[in-house]
Amino acid sequence: MTEKLDLEREGLSKEQALDLLRQMWEIRMFENRVYDLLGRNVIKGASHLYAGQEAVAVGAISALRDDDLITSTHRGHGHCHARGASLTKTEEERVTHYNRMLAELCGRSTGYCLGRGGSMHIADVEKGNLGATGIVGGNIPVATGAALAQQMMGTGRVVLCFFGDGASNTGNFHESLNLASRWCLPVVYIIENNLYGMSVPFCNTSALLDIADRACAYGMNKAVLDGMDVMAVHGAVLEAVERARQGEGPTLIEAKTYRYYGHSRSDPRAYRTKEEEQEWHDRDPVEAFAKRLVESGICTQQEIDALEEKLEDQIDAAQEFALGSPFPDPADLEKFVYAPFKWVEEDHARERRLRQLCREGGPGTKTITYRQALADAALEEMRRDDRVFVMGEDVGLYGGAYGATRGLFQEFGFARVKDTPISEATIAGSAVGAAMSGLRPIAEIMYVDFTPLAMDQIANQGAKNRYMFGGKTIVPLVIRTEGGAGRSIAAHHSQSLEALWTHFPGIYVVMPSTPFDAKGLLKAAIRDDNPVMFIEHKMLYNSEGFVPDEDYVIPFGVADVKREGTDVTVVTYSRMVLRSLEAAEQLAEEGIQVEVIDLRTLKPLDMETIAASVKKTGRVVGVTEAYKTGSFISELAVRIQEEVFDWLDAPIVRVTAADVPVPMSEPLEDACIPSVSRIIAGIRQVLA
Repeated sequence: MTEKLDLEREGLSKEQALDLLRQMWEIRMFENRVYDLLGRNVIKGASHLYAGQEAVAVGAISALRDDDLITSTHRGHGHCHARGASLTKTEEERVTHYNRMLAELCGRSTGYCLGRGGSMHIADVEKGNLGATGIVGGNIPVATGAALAQQMMGTGRVVLCFFGDGASNTGNFHESLNLASRWCLPVVYIIENNLYGMSVPFCNTSALLDIADRACAYGMNKAVLDGMDVMAVHGAVLEAVERARQGEGPTLIEAKTYRYYGHSRSDPRAYRTKEEEQEWHDRDPVEAFAKRLVESGICTQQEIDALEEKLEDQIDAAQEFALGSPFPDPADLEKFVYAPFKWVEEDHARERRLRQLCREGGPGTKTITYRQALADAALEEMRRDDRVFVMGEDVGLYGGAYGATRGLFQEFGFARVKDTPISEATIAGSAVGAAMSGLRPIAEIMYVDFTPLAMDQIANQGAKNRYMFGGKTIVPLVIRTEGGAGRSIAAHHSQSLEALWTHFPGIYVVMPSTPFDAKGLLKAAIRDDNPVMFIEHKMLYNSEGFVPDEDYVIPFGVADVKREGTDVTVVTYSRMVLRSLEAAEQLAEEGIQVEVIDLRTLKPLDMETIAASVKKTGRVVGVTEAYKTGSFISELAVRIQEEVFDWLDAPIVRVTAADVPVPMSEPLEDACIPSVSRIIAGIRQVLA
């Protein structure tokens, strides 16, 4: 006998209970229709259906306030629908929501993400849905960072983070739970355990019967519940949300559920038996709740039937809307990759004036180190904007591995200078979530060699979210790191990996060479609305130079001609600027005039300055401390060939590091990277 439902005890009205049923039915009908459209190749690409799991999304999201947040997964249609439907106030809004969801899956311009996200990345960030991700577990650090933002801003909001059982075996899961528990963040992690990752049973990948038992390792609250019972989910999540809202920290909830379809449309489900599938279908969450409502005397079967019939018409109308909508205009292909620049000509003119002033120093300037320039930039921006904060390993009292955050902790304390665990993926992912939720994080990854550990979070979440979600979000995030050789610390701490980061659309790459550039560019990066990979050089921290007394920023995409010349153009950045200038001075004694261009920002790239120099000299040498194969200088050489080939009088010469792991022994390390003599040799080669 089904247990009768006591709405008064559950804190629900009849209308709210029927709305839960309606939402679950809408998700089921939506998924069944998507399955049909996939089979007819009307919907393209991969789509991972949510049918069978409706009680989890609807029950959990019904426990939220309107201003709370969620993050979702590649199987996220249910989350997107439940969140959007919970916020609709009128029938017209409800219909529009349903229409825009299906339009997105059909790749149409009327979809929530304007056709750029599709099934695996469906979201309406304007309604507090921070997005779905195609990377298993990729949303967990983002949710953690969003919760950090709510805690820091004191909003009282809570974040729900949905993911599957397979994600609980990823490093993101463990790193995030550890950090969220230690910092007592207002986040509820919801595992939708549908028994299978893709085809492998979860019981074959873990010795634990209940995934939620992992909560004890992090001192977290936990709950294991029937994910086919919408009221069980609602009650457990409501309790967890209220704990989080009261400052009692995160909860790990495991909802035992079942996906009716396979991993994707092409999955034959050979790893499951018909008997197993039937057992779960016999517990169908939609039918069970409808039956319970009738048997509890809350509504009649006629009311249930009328609701279901109305929803059939709704999905037909949504399909008509979606397929009748236009595809996105290919002319708009590049829209929304980056948030637009805010620089005006006045900014450029002011920077040129201050740059010239700081060439020689004098009144209105002071001499500081590169290290101090970075610390001052962060300090000034944190004073100017209380949304700015610093997080990373040893950035607090210690002051950073290379001292670039010294003094910040003393002024701002842990509230805004946060020492993290050694968890690069979660440092980066939390920064992404915090940035999407209203803050402006500066996240330090101690060495650029370690940034690949966070590549998914930076490149797949931070750099792509604005574009994937139709330009409806910004990700104002700075990743500070350092690279380069010179300290005999070998291959894992001495690389120049900037080419990795220039490859990804949606992220800027900045590499300053002087204190003036370091301070002005870091301040610009903090104020920018895009993710910025800010790469310093370990051998520059003690270098000195002039900076202006007044506040200033350096607009992105503006190279600096550090030395003018007429015979050959040397294009370089970071530490190699100093070596190239030294080479140019030596050659000047022979009457060879070398123009040295400091790129300062690799993305955006100032091709105008480069082209003007090439047209003047006709010869180009590119200098980089990175490996030769696949280096950014190699990419730049192609750009020069494409855009100013007619002005070249000789082939472009590259002076790069050797294609070997950076060795520890000082003589080998010196031989590995460009020296002044090698740069001179490259210049002589292009002049020969």
